[in-house]
Amino acid sequence: MSVAQQHSDKAPVTVIGLGPMGRAMAGAYLDAGHAVTVWNRTAARADELVARGAVLAPSAEAAVAANELVVLSLTDYDAVFAVLDAAAGALAGKVVVNLSSDTPERAREAARRLAALGAGHLTGGVQTPPSGIGKPESSTFYSGPVELFQRHRVTLEVLTGADYRGDDPGLAQLYYQIQMDLFWTSLAGYLHATAVAEANGIPADEFLPYASSTAASMPGFLEFYAPRIAAGRHEGDVDRLAMGLASVEHVRHTAEASGVDGGLPGLLADHFRRGVAAGYGDASVTSLVGLFRQV
Repeated sequence: MSVAQQHSDKAPVTVIGLGPMGRAMAGAYLDAGHAVTVWNRTAARADELVARGAVLAPSAEAAVAANELVVLSLTDYDAVFAVLDAAAGALAGKVVVNLSSDTPERAREAARRLAALGAGHLTGGVQTPPSGIGKPESSTFYSGPVELFQRHRVTLEVLTGADYRGDDPGLAQLYYQIQMDLFWTSLAGYLHATAVAEANGIPADEFLPYASSTAASMPGFLEFYAPRIAAGRHEGDVDRLAMGLASVEHVRHTAEASGVDGGLPGLLADHFRRGVAAGYGDASVTSLVGLFRQV
């Protein structure tokens, strides 16, 4: 099959931003037979993609002008807005799929800016590292106009599976950020526990099966607690916040006695202590959900 035949039934795509994620995305589109235009401030990052058949645009505006569908993979929305400003004259009639990370409100701001320029906007939150791009078992949250999502769904699913969350352009970022909230705090807990283990002569590989066992138990806790939280039930029939505070303090003391910074469990203990002081000592640790909202 010729390159022209490969491209004949595939929507051409522009990818702007060629960090590891953007390069993986452009590569996935090339692998799937799409014509791909790319642009990056550091043009050398496109060399491998150009060797595989991508077209390097001379400017962000030229990259946007090349195709209807424009995928952004940038560090944050400051970078997004800089690209949009540079390409403003070419945006009318385009559909920008913004897979950059930032807050839900900034995603809404991007959608408003693009609408004013005559362009459509879909927000995306990619739930995989670059190694997962091109794999249907990976997933990306999307939000924005449903007609735009449906029109380009097949092309978007070249990258990952697609989980559409609704019309509000901020929803995809919201779902993404709450996933990241859980991921980073969980990973930080693992790293802190590993530091304590190593400080006591237990190497990371020896600790691994025990860390994995604890991590594997978490879905059971989440499934137990989620319906109770949704129902506003925080009774201390299976756990109590006061007991949780004592446990976290033991973790902190163990860390500090091992020569490891106790700030991370100390921060957690501060929240537990605030809950106890507010009168929730005999309630479940899930009562912290309400306290976290009181900022």
